[in-house]
Amino acid sequence: MVNTSGGNSCFIETTHNSCFDLLTEDEKQLVESHRLVVNFKKGEIIGKQGSFASHIIFLNEGLVKVYLEGKPKDLILKIVPSNHLIGLPSIYDGNNRFIYSVATYSDSSVSLIDISLFKQLLGMNSQFALKIINILNEDTALIYGRFFCLTMKQSHGRVADILLCLAKRVYKKDNFNLAISRSDMADLTGLSSESVIRILKEFKDNGLISVAGKDFTILDTARLEKISQLG
Repeated sequence: MVNTSGGNSCFIETTHNSCFDLLTEDEKQLVESHRLVVNFKKGEIIGKQGSFASHIIFLNEGLVKVYLEGKPKDLILKIVPSNHLIGLPSIYDGNNRFIYSVATYSDSSVSLIDISLFKQLLGMNSQFALKIINILNEDTALIYGRFFCLTMKQSHGRVADILLCLAKRVYKKDNFNLAISRSDMADLTGLSSESVIRILKEFKDNGLISVAGKDFTILDTARLEKISQLG
């Protein structure tokens, strides 16, 4: 569950592969016969905002960002790890385009599932459809949390929020090699790269984190949580 009042808001922990377990054997065979596995290198675009949405994307392996393109800055909506669906907002009637862009943080593998078949499955299998509705609701709650963070928290709270999210939900450990750049952290927090670098240095100098290049270690989770909650 996403806590819009103070929880870490960059990523939903629940995986999506279980939704396919709700399909019948015949339906699973349909998916298997209409999916295409594609590998992407780090930094490549999987889906382009405004382009034709012919497939639903399932991230088999890797780490990607979902973002709205803008000038001068993009707005990163969420970070997506393995075993998650991407592109569900493209399936509503009257729309046939990606409403956001998707790019890889690391080498990634995706399954492209024909969007017409996906809509067919929603009509054929009520349990599957309910699961997809739940996933969409989780995504909505996540976006609410993101906008709360960006509009209600001060700069230090935003950076603390992202660091805790990465440690607790993405990497699931206090020490990790950060796949995203300082520029991406700036897009995640709505701050400038210079501000993110300055705040990270303050956190390091105050003993909250250890930083060596891309290697991060959370040293004081309690204090970071307090900064995140107070904003």
